[in-house]
Amino acid sequence: MQNIKKYIDQNKDRFLNELIELLKIPSISADSAYKKDVLKTADEIKSSLEKAGCENVEICQTKGYPIVFGEKIMDKNLPTVLVYGHYDVQPPDPINLWDSPPFEPVIKKTELHPEGAIFARGACDDKGQMYMHVKAMELMTQTNQLPCNVKFMIEGEEEVGSASLADFVKENHEKLSNDVILISDTGMIAKEVPSITTGLRGLSYVEVEVTGPNRDLHSGLYGGAVANPINILTKMIASLHDKNNHITIPGFYDKVEELSKEERAEMAKAPFSLENYQKALDIDAVYGEDGYTTNERNSIRPTLDVNGIWGGYTGEGAKTVIASQAFAKISMRLVPNQDWEEITQLFKNHFESIAPKGVKVKVTPHHGGQGYVTPIDSIGYKAASKAYADTFGKTPIPQRSGGSIPIVSLFEKELKSKTILMGFGLDSDAIHSPNEHFGVWNYFKGIETIPLFYKYFTELYK
Repeated sequence: MQNIKKYIDQNKDRFLNELIELLKIPSISADSAYKKDVLKTADEIKSSLEKAGCENVEICQTKGYPIVFGEKIMDKNLPTVLVYGHYDVQPPDPINLWDSPPFEPVIKKTELHPEGAIFARGACDDKGQMYMHVKAMELMTQTNQLPCNVKFMIEGEEEVGSASLADFVKENHEKLSNDVILISDTGMIAKEVPSITTGLRGLSYVEVEVTGPNRDLHSGLYGGAVANPINILTKMIASLHDKNNHITIPGFYDKVEELSKEERAEMAKAPFSLENYQKALDIDAVYGEDGYTTNERNSIRPTLDVNGIWGGYTGEGAKTVIASQAFAKISMRLVPNQDWEEITQLFKNHFESIAPKGVKVKVTPHHGGQGYVTPIDSIGYKAASKAYADTFGKTPIPQRSGGSIPIVSLFEKELKSKTILMGFGLDSDAIHSPNEHFGVWNYFKGIETIPLFYKYFTELYK
């Protein structure tokens, strides 16, 4: 492809300013107070796709926030790339921890980003990365270098579980038909070390409730004679791991994929400093399942973590009570082949079975999703690898991610196509946290690399 860098250089300021304007809109899907802003953002995405050269651009209504769809069909005999992204963002709380207002984007130089990084909610997750694809589309159409068919599906509910997306996908197989799905909602190992996410963990999320006496009791009059739900809950949770940090739920590991020594060795090639890792988190030691490295524990192994726990009196001062109830939220990150619904049922059965007499236990499943693996011998992966190699000057490393994107497994089930995860974010970008940011260099590197994926995918497809 010719003149990619030239086109980017000629339009750099505009590309940056357009993203900044998009980031100013507080499209917080979790808070209904921002409904108008979410809908406004959908309108802006529609306009951007039209300007980028898409046709048949429409705002598709759902039970929740709309999905923006657009396409450019060159020739039905050519392959079709479906681009997925989301325009909603996480709430910015706690606001007081931001160095600058979350919806007043600023570009600041940092040690890692001497050319500057955009600080704003959604800068990396996912407005910045999604908008790279819009600008890459513009670049290809304006320079007459679009080699295949393209479809865009940009949703507004990803940060609240993509509640409406499943129905939309199931009802629009033909509209969304494709040969590969392309997503940038992940990251890479380091600024100078490109990587392609080849695996995502699944998720099972539950809430547990332990109920003892019919009311809060005086801890002096009843202490030692009545089961304390908080004490019981903490003991039950503690029993979910053994001394080797192995999860004790019967059947939990039955379908866990065990990677070969060769695959683990390939993963180990990724640069990693345990000292820097601990320093960044201000901890003096790592912790986890015996027999696995830190990077393996947070990517290719399943986990069980308490995300929140509460009960009894937590206000200022003292109140000597035995609480009537105790609660916890628990998430389990799952690896490929572990079915999230099956794991949820295993958890429920086990947790209820270990409850002692004197309390009642209730397990409420919330949501979940399957894990996902992209084979590195697929033409989609090969095309992405060649694209990164061209723009970074080195072959990207395949990387398993510890995170979950449940819609990826949904796409494969419903649309029968593989997903390629071309992320350009970094671990340090603070997504979902105060001071989220996205490197200016990363933004433009994405716009430069994405058109090459189209080129190589089309060539390999033939």
